[in-house]
Amino acid sequence: MEPVALSLVLLSAFFHALWNALLKRHQDPEAGIIGVTSVAVVLGGLWALGLQGEAFPTRRGLLWCLVAGGCEGAYLFSLARSLRHAPLGLAYTVARGGALLLVWPVSVLWLGEALTPLTVTGALVLGGGLVVTGLARPAGPAGRGVAWAAVSAVCIAGYHVAYKLALGEGAQAPALFALALCVALPMLMLTRLGGEGRGAVLRQARRSPVLMLVTGGLCTLSFALMLVSLSRVGAGAVLTLRNTSIAFALVLAMLQGERPGHRQLSGAVLVIAGAVLLGWPA
Repeated sequence: MEPVALSLVLLSAFFHALWNALLKRHQDPEAGIIGVTSVAVVLGGLWALGLQGEAFPTRRGLLWCLVAGGCEGAYLFSLARSLRHAPLGLAYTVARGGALLLVWPVSVLWLGEALTPLTVTGALVLGGGLVVTGLARPAGPAGRGVAWAAVSAVCIAGYHVAYKLALGEGAQAPALFALALCVALPMLMLTRLGGEGRGAVLRQARRSPVLMLVTGGLCTLSFALMLVSLSRVGAGAVLTLRNTSIAFALVLAMLQGERPGHRQLSGAVLVIAGAVLLGWPA
């Protein structure tokens, strides 16, 4: 991978872990994610203002953008649910590691990325890491959080592939990001149609406006860097390197007072090692 793309992906990984950690600090992550996404929609629109040329040269590119937006909406909802119930480090490991395990076969079979003994070994090591992480068997709310993190993994894999296919059709990254979030935001708002739900969103915005703005800004920066990277290299490679965010998330989780157990730490190490093997140059 070229140095510029590598730097962009690693920065995206750090900012992604950071905005997830900040979302965890919201008193109500499910209400907070609507405010965060709203900020990202505004920033994405500002990014798209400088667009030159046709945003979506083909209908297929536009269709894949809409698919990515649907996956984004489901991802953001399941992410907020998982962070409400489970520790950041555990939820993040399951979501990101699971997504990589899902997206790599798709990248190989459909998008033409290379399959080597290293990638097979990496997939086995990563899968083993997820199994070890699951052996902790979190009960009660944490167990529900892990289940939502698994749903999040499917959505992450979906939007990575959809974004890559849209970019392959000539879609421009600013328009792609802005339109996808415009699809995702109404999906999130539908989950808060009731008076109590709307009230929770407004209360969260009033309580922590700076936290919401900063989280939304970092979310936008993370996705923007990811899309620029996807325009340069394959989806599997980007998702692999972006999963270095698991290490960042574990550090941030411990700084927030979480104390992951030995199994969780061992599983996270295996997931990171598997990601490195999957992303190793052929």
